[in-house]
Amino acid sequence: MSLAARLNKKASKNRPVPAKPKGKTSESKAQDYYFDIKARIHDRLIDMIDLTLLDTLEEREKRAEIAKVAEGLLWEEFQNAPLNMAERKRMLAEIQDEVIGLGPLEPYIQDPTVNDILVNGYKQVYVERKGKLELTPARFKDDNHLRKIIDRIVSLVGRRIDESQPLCDARLLDGSRVNAVIPPLAIDGPSLSIRKFSADPLEVQDLIGFNSLTQEMADLMDGIVKARLNVLISGGTGSGKTTLLNCLSRNIPEDERIVTIEDAAELQLKQDHVVRLETRPANIEGKGEIDQRELVKNCLRMRPDRIIVGECRASEALDMLQAMNTGHDGSLTTIHANSPRDALMRLETMVSMAGLNLSPLSMKRYISSAVDVIIQATRLVDGTRKVIAISEISGMEGEMITMQEIFAYEQTNIDKNGKVEGFFTARGIRPKFAEKLERMGRPFPQHMFEINPLARRER
Repeated sequence: MSLAARLNKKASKNRPVPAKPKGKTSESKAQDYYFDIKARIHDRLIDMIDLTLLDTLEEREKRAEIAKVAEGLLWEEFQNAPLNMAERKRMLAEIQDEVIGLGPLEPYIQDPTVNDILVNGYKQVYVERKGKLELTPARFKDDNHLRKIIDRIVSLVGRRIDESQPLCDARLLDGSRVNAVIPPLAIDGPSLSIRKFSADPLEVQDLIGFNSLTQEMADLMDGIVKARLNVLISGGTGSGKTTLLNCLSRNIPEDERIVTIEDAAELQLKQDHVVRLETRPANIEGKGEIDQRELVKNCLRMRPDRIIVGECRASEALDMLQAMNTGHDGSLTTIHANSPRDALMRLETMVSMAGLNLSPLSMKRYISSAVDVIIQATRLVDGTRKVIAISEISGMEGEMITMQEIFAYEQTNIDKNGKVEGFFTARGIRPKFAEKLERMGRPFPQHMFEINPLARRER
């Protein structure tokens, strides 16, 4: 028996068509009228259907049954509503998205060309495609409508958002990153940001195809991971740090035990032997919080071969460095910074947040002995993402941590279409860790690190 035949209530007939709002422009009136009809159909649908039965169906069956019930309600209640067939079909699709998806955002969740979805209040939804922001025609009915979608997202992963905790980091079930802010912190109404993750994650060869790095850089990074060097991936917001971390993780051997630590689980590792840990916020009484630092400490008791911290933001950086310095080689993490040198400075700041009374010199020595390689990722002005530097930490010189750049990207110009022009080049320096790579069975030819005189002609 279909879902439509198993309604737990009957529809009451001949309800009045909602009156068109007055005192607004014709376009605004039409929009409000459309949303009012849709909201009433949605409310009645939720009141009528058996949600427990709905959960037992496949998504295609769910959509078919919801469309059947909603279409019946629409024709029954709003026979005189001035909606053409295209508007009715659109409304039915949106009602389906409201019940089993994320409402007006669902088409962009399903669109593989969309990387980010940014909701600035209920009337304004932007998406990012190919590194550029676009305003969409999507909108919510009002703040309450947007708030319901936010509540649905955060509740699915055991988080909460309310006046006592108006900020929330969460994720969708596919791993996409979510951040929500509600009043009183969000002055103009709830705000929602979604960083989408592809169901089929990018691989290193995809990044090479996008000209984000070269084959030589990819080969070197493969050797770095397999030789168990400690890697710090640095970059700004949206520069591709997590994508790069996912790609590097592909090089970890299958027979190694990996423990990942994240605020909101979003890494997409393909190995079988993986333990994923996620932080927990405080409950409504302000108790029970588990932060990244506690998870890093705990994972040291879990016999990890590799520790991957999704992002170092605070005092957990100290515990991460301690792990790197005490036999947990091959650890990977990301950090927000604009350059490799800035990444080291930020790392010092985060270590100092742990409250230990370390002298600046001791702190720098500790960092220089723990971190082997810094990979810098950047999003350029045209929206493209590139690995602009692979740098080796070579030691200490006086009170300064010394680095040497192995590969780099140099920007030369911006063409008339706004596209960045430049080239990748080696710096003519053979890294100190090359000997370790050779011992691990990953030798690299000397010419790979030589400056290419033709590099400036490459685009």
